[in-house]
Amino acid sequence: MSPHLQVWRWHVTMLTSILHRVTGVGLYLGGLIAAAWAISLAAGPETYETFKALLGSPLGKFVMFGMTLSVFYHLGNGVRHLVWDLGHGLDLKSANSSAYMVFGFTVAATLATWAIAFQIGAL
Repeated sequence: MSPHLQVWRWHVTMLTSILHRVTGVGLYLGGLIAAAWAISLAAGPETYETFKALLGSPLGKFVMFGMTLSVFYHLGNGVRHLVWDLGHGLDLKSANSSAYMVFGFTVAATLATWAIAFQIGAL
């Protein structure tokens, strides 16, 4: 077993790094959902209705909520990495505060998106 588990203690920037990788995998799976959407659309109205019913189910909405979280988290953390690439915000205090800003942005943007979708009748 790697000794890093005994040496490092958990901190917020470690969590953001792990979550960035996890949401990247989630976005890849979202690409498969988009491909399934396109295939169902091409397959005809009955297949497309089945796909819409699946995404409209509670499980489908849960998956889509997770996808929305993944998109906004990956976006926010990606911007954070771009700022780091420019040489800004690399000190510990700035790195920690930007991590919390990414979490706040993720939650706010996801909830706003779903609230708007609910208000316009998209859900």
